[in-house]
Amino acid sequence: MLNNQKDKENISSIIEILKALRDPDIGCPWDLEQTFETIAPYTLEEAYEVVDAISREDLDGLKDELGDLLFQVIYHAQIAQEIGAFSLSDVVAGVCKKMIRRHPHVFGNDEVANVASQNKKWEEIKRKERGSDEESVLDGIALALPALVRAKKLGKRAALVGFDWDNQAGARDKVNEELIELDAAIVEKDTNSITAEMGDVFLSLVSMCRHLDIDPEVCLSNANLKFEERFRILEKNVIASEEKWEDLSESSLGVLWQNAKRDAK
Repeated sequence: MLNNQKDKENISSIIEILKALRDPDIGCPWDLEQTFETIAPYTLEEAYEVVDAISREDLDGLKDELGDLLFQVIYHAQIAQEIGAFSLSDVVAGVCKKMIRRHPHVFGNDEVANVASQNKKWEEIKRKERGSDEESVLDGIALALPALVRAKKLGKRAALVGFDWDNQAGARDKVNEELIELDAAIVEKDTNSITAEMGDVFLSLVSMCRHLDIDPEVCLSNANLKFEERFRILEKNVIASEEKWEDLSESSLGVLWQNAKRDAK
């Protein structure tokens, strides 16, 4: 809900800019050629840039990136309106109704004891929204999601009907089991089997993350940042030593890496 006239005017301004860009007579040639499909990669890119600004605690950057992401939403709505599918008003009305419907403990008389019970209720409401045509509890999980995100959602859905370990120890044992199977595939030197077993290792790790109530995407993202920081330190130390990379032994690189880990703390 927009709180003041200025907010409404700003949103109206974006809509008018989009209409001008897409105007057949005076519009931008590039914008006139765009479709849902060609704009989709930019939408995904802007969403990632929002996440990046948040991870860097860059509030000025976040403000800009949220604007870019909002522009993407309105862009898709403009294309949809042009073909008579729906309008931005339909999009806003739809998400408002959805949020009210999925929060009966706020906008109705339902009660929830804690976050866990609220999450369970949320999934129940979503399942009802999908309707009687649902053939599986896994229906509706988008194929285009990043693999780690989709794996988490698949495991969460399966757990709703009891297909899950009782505790994190069971999830941890599954990781060990999958690693043993991966080792066996490596011994056999079967690339297809190695690929399949490595995927199972990833899936088991995602399940373990779910039981530990941590996000696998955040875990990997933080690990990437940590590796990058340490490797940059290692690079500087190699340059300072005036040695060539190809002349450094594995043990020498190991020492440099341990030094980088120490200096990064």
